[in-house]
Formats: sequence, structure tokens, C-alpha cells
Amino acid sequence: MAYTASFRCVAGCPGSWPVTTVIYHCPTCDGLLEVKHDIAALKDRGAPAWMKLFEQRYKTTQWPYGSGVWGKKEWVMPDLREENIVSMDEGGSNLFWAERYGKGLGLDELWIKLCGNSHTGSFKDLGMTVLVSVVRQMIRDGQPIRAIACASTGDTSAALAAYCAAAGIRAVVLLPKGKISTAQLVQPLANGALVCALDTDFDGCMQIVQKLAKEPGIYLANSLNSLRLEGQKTVGLEIVQQFDWQVPDWIVIPGGNLGNISALGAGFDLMLELGLITKRPRIVLAQAQSANPLYLAYKKGYDTFEPITATETEASAIRIGNPVSVHRAIKTLKAYDGIVEQASEQELAEASASADRSGAYTCPHTGVALAALEKCVKRGEIHAGQKVVVISTASGLKFTDFKVRYHEGRISGANSQSRNAPIELPNDFEAVKKVVLGDLDVSAR
Repeated sequence: MAYTASFRCVAGCPGSWPVTTVIYHCPTCDGLLEVKHDIAALKDRGAPAWMKLFEQRYKTTQWPYGSGVWGKKEWVMPDLREENIVSMDEGGSNLFWAERYGKGLGLDELWIKLCGNSHTGSFKDLGMTVLVSVVRQMIRDGQPIRAIACASTGDTSAALAAYCAAAGIRAVVLLPKGKISTAQLVQPLANGALVCALDTDFDGCMQIVQKLAKEPGIYLANSLNSLRLEGQKTVGLEIVQQFDWQVPDWIVIPGGNLGNISALGAGFDLMLELGLITKRPRIVLAQAQSANPLYLAYKKGYDTFEPITATETEASAIRIGNPVSVHRAIKTLKAYDGIVEQASEQELAEASASADRSGAYTCPHTGVALAALEKCVKRGEIHAGQKVVVISTASGLKFTDFKVRYHEGRISGANSQSRNAPIELPNDFEAVKKVVLGDLDVSAR
């Protein structure tokens, strides 16, 4: 049986559109769209057969199925012809057992899903491989697309630029000037994207790129385009597969534009519908206190959502005050008995440093998620005996400046309790011995 997918209105308005249609909103209600799969067709295989297929493909050398995304092609983008796939072996990232850090919190099973172990260093690769591949097919089938454009706080632009460079498609990137790390800025530059640094924040960039996408030949790559979410939903599928098809009790995920949480829910929903799992995890959505519009809405029972002007935060990639996927995120949180928590600069910096001292190397956005986890543990909502997964969205190597400033005691709003600065010494054995043995004596106490 042929597998198919199409765009449908999230709110349930009538109508469906091929995934190769240039459309971002429902023509009836102007709401967002989602990709819906033909579930009846997917049920031609039972759950054991799907599990076996996915296991056979996992990290295989058979292109493109070794990719964590394309190994589940039938569940992601079944209408895509294989010759149009643009893949960089995304997915298949490590599920890191944060044993020492977890035990310090009283948790026996704390895991960090290292989505930053990817080609461009973030989970955005999972969605961009799908979007750019579909656009490549659209272009080859005669659609007049000249460029793919995005607004970004860093990671989206890096992924878009890399995948477009591989596909030979022009990438256009709008960034907030001076509000992303140097490592994030240089990635799209190196990959040949047209980079515009705007004197505004991400929300301002987002407004402009949506207008730009109305121009002929410009295709929009931000997460309001649900093609991206189809790739990102494989994070949930992969976590369950790595646990031998068992569902963790909790998943903690940082949120900015909030497409990632609805993608996470979509993956679990599909596994439930096709019988691979029998329960949902609970979800904690973590926001920086400086960019916390969903947290504020959650505290009011979601009665109202009001955009805010996000202020300075080390978690720059989630410095978003008016997330486009907020309503999809709220729908997911309600279905997954979710919690929304926030983290101050002090809390995110210290949580990141604590995890690092147990072997991780976390980005500040993962620090937000870890700080939210610590708060939930302290309140007794998450406790020993439960299996917890924290989604790490990017590599800490993208945020070296954040690490350096922490250990130099220069993080605004944080006092660097775990600061670890180098000790400068003369070229003298006795001086070195005194420091090393003295440190070991102190550590042994």
C-alpha cells in the first residue's frame, strides 16, 4: 500500500494540500498547518514489523536509511523521491546517561539526549533535511523557487545554510544583530548564505521574513512551516527506540519558537496510534525567565496568551517573545499533562555547570532545561525511580564564550559557584607539585 502525507489545518478546517504546495496558513482560519499521514495505510504493518524495520535501518550504511530521520521515511515524508533527499547523517545521537549529575539530584535514571551531536551542531538539522529535500523536489518538478529564507537566533540559520549549500539552493538568513554567538554567525557565512543582520530582535526578524516569503520565489523555512516538524518529531521516536521501545516517564525540553514541543508530541502520538507504545510521557517545557511568554500563560491556566518583549539572556536561541507555534505547543502540553517552568540566568548557568562537572558539555539552552528539572525535583513532581530524559538542543561548543565567561565570573546575573579558572605557575616542578598534591588532598576530604 502506498503511504502518503498532506498538509491539513491544525484547527480541523476542511481541505488538504500536497506537501509540495507553497502554503503556510489555513485559507479558512489563517491558523497553522500540520502534516497528516494516511494512518490506515501505515497500519498495513503491525507494530512489531515497524520496530523490526526501524531497527534494521538504524545507523545502517544503506543510504539514506542510516539517517535517524530517513530511517523512518514512511512516517516522515513518504511522498519524497529518494534522489531528492539531502542528508548529512542527521539523528542517531547519543542518549547520555548523566549518572553523577542525576544521583546528585536523587535520580537514578537521568539521560540527556545529545541532539547537538549533529552536522551543524543542533537538533535543527532533523527538520532542515526534510524541508530542503522537499524544496529540492519542488524545484526539480518545475516550481519557480529561487531561495529558501529564515529568521533565526543562530541554529536554524546554520542548518538551513548547510543543507542548502549541499543542495545547490540559495539560502537567505535574517539574524538579530549582535544577539547570537560568533560560532552561530560564522556557520551560515561559511556555507555561502546571504546573511542580513537586522537591528531588531528575533521577533522583528520573524515579521520581516514572513513578508519576504510572500515575494515570488522565496520559500519560508521557519517552524511555522510544518515540514520542519516532521523531521524533528523523530527525536521522540529515537528516544523510545534507544530504550528498547519503552517510554520514559518525563521529557524535559527547552522552548523558544515552540515548534520542537509540538514535534515531540507528534512523534509520540504516531507511535501510540500505530501501537508501538501504550502510554505518553509527561513533558516539562522550559523557558528562560527573560523570554517566558508561555510560562506566564501556563501560570494563568492558558486562559490568555500575551506576547512579550524578550530581554537579554545567555539562552539566546530561545530569546523569543512571540513564538509562532504557541497554540500547537499548548495543545501538546495539555495532551501530555505538561508543566511549564522558567529559569533565571543564575539557575541556567549553575545547572549547565553542574552537568558539565559530571561529564556533559551543555549549551545554555540545555541549562534552562536542567534548571527546570532541578525545580521539578525539588517540588517532588519528578522523583527517584522515574526515567527522565532532558533534550539537549545544541552543542556546547557553539557557546564557548558562555563557558569562558562563566569560569571567569563574568556572567551577568550569575555568581559562578562552580567557577574553575586555570592556575598560572612558573616552569618549576616543586610549584606544580605543591598545587597538584594540595588539590588532591582537598578533594579527598
